[in-house]
Amino acid sequence: MTPPSLRERRRTAATQEILDAAERQITEHGPVALSLRAVARDLQMTVQALYHYFPSRDALVTALVTKAYDDLADAVQAAVDGAADEANLPRLVVAAEGYRGWAIAHPERFQLLYGTPLRDYAAPAEGPTTRASRRMSAIFERELFAGFSTAQLVAAEGPVLSSSLRAYLEQLPHFGMGRLPPPATALFLSAWGHLHGLVTLEVFGHTAFLDGHQDELFRRAIRNLLEDIHRRIPADVTSGRGR
Repeated sequence: MTPPSLRERRRTAATQEILDAAERQITEHGPVALSLRAVARDLQMTVQALYHYFPSRDALVTALVTKAYDDLADAVQAAVDGAADEANLPRLVVAAEGYRGWAIAHPERFQLLYGTPLRDYAAPAEGPTTRASRRMSAIFERELFAGFSTAQLVAAEGPVLSSSLRAYLEQLPHFGMGRLPPPATALFLSAWGHLHGLVTLEVFGHTAFLDGHQDELFRRAIRNLLEDIHRRIPADVTSGRGR
C-alpha cells in the first residue's frame, strides 16, 4: 500500500486534535455544551479553519458518537478477551461488566450516546454511528446465545408475539450469529433493556443509595438474567426440556 502523504498525515493529526478537544469539552461541560466555536478557540483555530475538517456541527457530533461507540465496544471486547482470568464467570457477565465499567469511567460520553438527544442532531441513516453501535450489539448477541442452535432459538420460550411484531422482528438485521428467530430477538431486546437500564441508573447517580454495593448487585442481576434466558431455551428441541 502507498504510505500516506505528508498532507494526509497532517490532516489525520489535525482531525484527531479536534476530536480530542471536543471530547474534553464534553467531559468538562456535558454534550449539550458542545460548540464548534469553543473547540476552535481551544485549539487556537478559526471556525472557518475547523470547517475544513468538519463541515458542520453534525459532522463533528457524528464522529464523536462513532468514536464513543467504538471505544465502548473495544472495552467490552477487551473484557471478553480477558475472560479466561474469570473462569467461573459467564462471558456475558464479563461483557456486561466491561460495558458498565466504561460507562462509569466516561459518564459524559455515555450520556452523548444514551442521554437526551442533542437538539437538531440526527445521525445519518445507516451511517458510521449505526455501524459502530452494531459492532457492540454483535458482541452481546454472540455471548448471550453462544452454543445454541437455530432450532433451539426458534423453540425458545418468550412472550407471545403478535403476527405483526413477529414479522417485523424477522426482518431486523443481526450482526452476531446471523439472523435470529423472533423468540430469540425478543429475549435479546429484553436482556439489553435490563442490562442497559441498570447501567444508566448507576451512571446518572440513581443508585448512590446502595453505598458501594453496586458491583455485587450488578453481577448478581446479570447472572440471574442470563440464567433466566437460558432456562427458556430448550436443551432438547424434541422434548422441549429446558437447559
